Amino acid sequence: MKNRFLVWVLMLCFAHLNAQDMKEGFTYLETGKYKDAETYFFKILVDYPDNKTARLCYGRAVGLNGDSKKAVSIFTDLLEAYPSDYEIKLNYAESLLWNKEFNKAKPYYKGLVDENLQSFPALLGYANTLSNLEEFDAALKYVNKALEVSPGNNNALISKKYIRLGFANQYMKKQNYTEAVTILEKNLEEFKNDKESLLSMANVYLNSNELAKAKKTYQLLSNTDEGKIIALNGQALVHHLDGKEKDALLVSEQAYKQLNEISNQNLINQTKERYAQALIWNKKYVPAKRLIDDINKDHPDENWALALRATLNIYKSNFKESIDDYDLILKNDITSFDGNLGKANALKATNAFRQAYDAAKKTLKYHDNQKDALSFIKMLEENFTPFAEHKVAYSFDNGDNSAWSITNTIQYPLSTKLSLHGDYTYRTTRNSNSNNKATANTFNVGFSYRLHPSILFKGQAGLSATSSEINDFNRFLSDLSFKIKPYKLQDLEVGYKRTIESFNADLLAREIVQDNFYANYNVSSNFNLGWFTQYYYTSQNDENTRNLLFTSLYYNILSKPVLKAGVNYQYITFKNQVPTIYFSPEKFNAVEIFVDLLKDENIVKESEWFYGVNLATGYQFINDDEKQSTYRVQGKFGYKFKGGALLNFYGTNSNIASVTAAGFKYTELGLRFKWFIPTKKNVFTK
Repeated sequence: MKNRFLVWVLMLCFAHLNAQDMKEGFTYLETGKYKDAETYFFKILVDYPDNKTARLCYGRAVGLNGDSKKAVSIFTDLLEAYPSDYEIKLNYAESLLWNKEFNKAKPYYKGLVDENLQSFPALLGYANTLSNLEEFDAALKYVNKALEVSPGNNNALISKKYIRLGFANQYMKKQNYTEAVTILEKNLEEFKNDKESLLSMANVYLNSNELAKAKKTYQLLSNTDEGKIIALNGQALVHHLDGKEKDALLVSEQAYKQLNEISNQNLINQTKERYAQALIWNKKYVPAKRLIDDINKDHPDENWALALRATLNIYKSNFKESIDDYDLILKNDITSFDGNLGKANALKATNAFRQAYDAAKKTLKYHDNQKDALSFIKMLEENFTPFAEHKVAYSFDNGDNSAWSITNTIQYPLSTKLSLHGDYTYRTTRNSNSNNKATANTFNVGFSYRLHPSILFKGQAGLSATSSEINDFNRFLSDLSFKIKPYKLQDLEVGYKRTIESFNADLLAREIVQDNFYANYNVSSNFNLGWFTQYYYTSQNDENTRNLLFTSLYYNILSKPVLKAGVNYQYITFKNQVPTIYFSPEKFNAVEIFVDLLKDENIVKESEWFYGVNLATGYQFINDDEKQSTYRVQGKFGYKFKGGALLNFYGTNSNIASVTAAGFKYTELGLRFKWFIPTKKNVFTK
């Protein structure tokens, strides 16, 4: 915009008295030496304060040199002196654009266009004003009128290109991707392989998750050394979004190795940024830290460098340090997208949900309708939205036992800290051999309360009413637990649970009440290795006790979808052996290897499938008997509907010894449906 009317202004200046005496100043303006032009024309005005040409050129020099407010003042004074001078009106209008007074410039330019429908500067200035106000449809109309007055004018064509880019971005924000692509295609027809248009096109495809098209669009940029690196940076991002982290690193490394072939500092920084991100995505934290430390040394307190360090700390679970960096980013620029949404993610990871929600809302304040921020807010709201869940299951084993069960659960969050819940289960079981039948109706109500960001308490009380061929009875149930995060990458749960042994009709009839004291402890790492341990001490009302230890060492192979493998070990011992009643060995050992594949229902998008498969095989050792081979197959397959509702099938088949006996085979099949209960307000808007 700054040079748009320069030729016209110089022609105007030459037409005025004493123009030849100011040729040096005109040259400064024409060659972009605005500071020299400002000094030159200021000196002219000392001797000739009323010289119209010098005043006009001085005003342009001041404005183009960055002092737009002063330029507006200069042209305001000129208008007072020459109220009907159309050329001065045009310069005044342009100075309003320099000063970003678009709302004021709009009606003023409209008046200039009405005054002279053939004025190219007025038509183009009005088009650019409308574009800055994001009135792109009208902006296109007037830039086309400008091109009718001056066909093929380069300034007007460039304006038209950027108007379309803004128009396409507006459609993309509204998730109208088809219209955005159509507009960008028109740009590419007029500006073949235009870099900005191709980058915008690729961005549209990234937002619409059309990753193959995004990759192909980036490839079109590879016709120069700089374009090749831009393309590689873009393709690395595509691979990351497609879950192909190794490919992302390989492509990003190619770009990084070619940095000595370019001198564009912005592109050099972008390439270093992408390479650091690719290292982080692949959990290569040591080289990532080394590179990020060098970047922060060369670019201290620059937001993009701080954002890299913050991202690394999030991946390493150093959330406090990450939040500190995001605060530094926001201190530099309160509108920063990375600062606001990055901080929201870090706060969520520390269970500071209210602050995370506020940070995401602030992101939208500065970045209207931004897709990632909207998705983050929707996810948070869903996490604290009341829901109901219904499960129907059928199970059977090779001991002639079968069972049907129906479970209905409801959870109702009252705040980000307090949530109420309740469930009802109807279970009927029978043995076709003995013809024993039993039915249990179980009711539970409870609540969970977050005592501290790293401590969650859950309490539940209930009643089980059982009816069998032998007797009827009611039993009180309870479940109390604390979920604690003692250190980063560690999770601990300790609790007490009172239950009724209800595996089959015979056991239900015996009224075996179990008091379970348990602890679960999981340790993760930044190098994909994890260790889970569980311990149960069970005291029963038949004077028996049980000790159960389960431990699992696993390795995370992939993150999208989650793929891990490992080794499980289980040890069980009972104080008393009552094999005719239930499986109660003096010592039981089991070892198995397993593979677990999971596409988590909590992170899949709406209208997508999710699944999980767990396969395990090994050996079990019962007392001093010979080892027995074991297997376990578990799976689920489901779909997430629009609105967040879920439907999935699940199944289990195993021959690992249970409460009934060794040499046992068990199968369970089920259907689950979860849906959100509509509410007028959520916990964040109450």
